[in-house]
Amino acid sequence: MDQFAVYPSLRGKTVLITGGAEGIGASAVELFCRQGSHVVFLDCNEASARALCDKVGAIEAAVPPTFMFCDVTDLDGLKACASRTLERFGPIHVLINNAGAAGPRSRVPTAGVTPESFEADVNVNLRHQFFLTQAVVPSMQAQRAGCIINMGSITWRLPATGVPIYTTVKAAVMGLTRTHAREFGPHGIRVNSIMPGSIATQRQIDTVLTPEYEAETMAGQCLKRVLVPAEVARLMLFLASDDASAITGGSYVVDGGWVGDT
Repeated sequence: MDQFAVYPSLRGKTVLITGGAEGIGASAVELFCRQGSHVVFLDCNEASARALCDKVGAIEAAVPPTFMFCDVTDLDGLKACASRTLERFGPIHVLINNAGAAGPRSRVPTAGVTPESFEADVNVNLRHQFFLTQAVVPSMQAQRAGCIINMGSITWRLPATGVPIYTTVKAAVMGLTRTHAREFGPHGIRVNSIMPGSIATQRQIDTVLTPEYEAETMAGQCLKRVLVPAEVARLMLFLASDDASAITGGSYVVDGGWVGDT
């Protein structure tokens, strides 16, 4: 950690992260805690969340995170977590809409999509981003400052096949980001998105990171190595910090040069 940047502007800030128990989200929780931020993270995997809390709690100088159980597809529960965060910590300075998944139901061609699987993909990858933002933004407007980071994906840029609704909603994240950047900018709120490529989270390793998929990744990337979650989380730190005070409305690719531009 010593070789990476420290952002004084993040110290003491309240950061709310969805899907924070594993993968990129867990890396973001740890790195923001190391910066001295007060991190609240939401997830439905209690075992992984508790393990992460224990891990971060043992790191010297890191502020221990707060875990709240939440299924982000349950909008009432999602809004209740936002309310509890505001009541306990005051204004939310940074919102990271990270939760998402391309589960087995997502991995079907267009002919195999059902109304139920379509709705499930939208709910777990897009709907919660909109409604959690809606719940948090008033506190940011009151302080005339804030940062929102939405998690997208390069899948629609490749374009990937076999995950038609996942790619559709991830493309929608970019549109939502640009609209919210324009809508909330007059209140001093910055909104950006990140589009990761093939990132070796444990879920990726367990489900899709086969030798064949790794070969496809290496053929597509300019950087011929496996990318790890912290490389995405470190971009989150920068975008959330005052170092990025003039940056909004953008979508930033972290993919080793697979699709290349931003």
